[in-house]
Amino acid sequence: MTPSRGLAVLALAAMAATTVTLTPAEARTGAASADSVRYAWVKSCPKKDYQIPCGKWTLTMRSGRSVKLPDARIHPRNARGKVNKETSALFAVSGDGRIVNYFKGDKLVVRDVNSGRVRPLPGGAAVLPKGIGQDDVDTMLSPDGSIIVIDYFDSAEKLPTLIVNLASGKTIKLPAKNNVLSFSPDGQHLLTGRSTDDNITEFAVFDADGREAGRQVVPQIVSNNSPVALADDASTVTLIITSPSSKARLRTYDLASDTVSEAVPLGIPKGETSQRLHWDRAGTLTLWTSRDGGKNDITSAVKRAVNAETGATRKLDSFMIKNGPWTWWLPGE
Repeated sequence: MTPSRGLAVLALAAMAATTVTLTPAEARTGAASADSVRYAWVKSCPKKDYQIPCGKWTLTMRSGRSVKLPDARIHPRNARGKVNKETSALFAVSGDGRIVNYFKGDKLVVRDVNSGRVRPLPGGAAVLPKGIGQDDVDTMLSPDGSIIVIDYFDSAEKLPTLIVNLASGKTIKLPAKNNVLSFSPDGQHLLTGRSTDDNITEFAVFDADGREAGRQVVPQIVSNNSPVALADDASTVTLIITSPSSKARLRTYDLASDTVSEAVPLGIPKGETSQRLHWDRAGTLTLWTSRDGGKNDITSAVKRAVNAETGATRKLDSFMIKNGPWTWWLPGE
């Protein structure tokens, strides 16, 4: 999530939050209770007439606890070794909120938020390739946190995207120009997109072992809108159509048949912005939205179940948002 998407952080309503830092003993024994991340965030501090990220990465948990991560890098180091203190380093949260990913020093690591165990990515995946800075890479965790995708943003577009299985240590390479857009709910397929030499967009789906499951040049109505969500069938892509002059609408694109459904109105109030869309393993389409309180400050976020055929929604959860954070991330982001 970039700061422009909301210089704010989700806060738990009607619940007193406490701040803790996991100790080595807790990390060894798993003393922390079974819990999951509600959102991760970084504080914002003034510098002259603008704001910069500061403090420590913090996890607000579903239990109400706040867990600070003193080992998580706040400011990225570029390819020349210079630290940029005016932006934040990458951070990712698994869809189930149990695993987080960040830079510890100069290595990519994953942390189990319950046990506190921190370990570097297997093989050479923990270390960035030569010429790549910490601001030239992005990561995404699978819904259960067992797989991580690493996208490098090299100017020559020669470095392949990596799919790293955190349990087996196996690393698979995807074509360099394919950027991962979505995991399927079971984590076994990935939707990717790339811009072709003809300046059109091509979607491709790969399984977790790197085998291609489908490929299609997609219509502009699909390529120009987001967020998108891949279903477990590895072909159904659901997306939200937005424009400044009309209400948000929902469409479904079938990658196998190259067909787009009719648009249906999406049942969200005016003033809410679609932020994350995903299918869960039970077959429920879930949407996260945020509310803008003006001056680019997000005031709250809402989670809804969506009927993919009618666009009707049902509220599942909602949070008020504090003022001041530099950036915040939901599970799955």
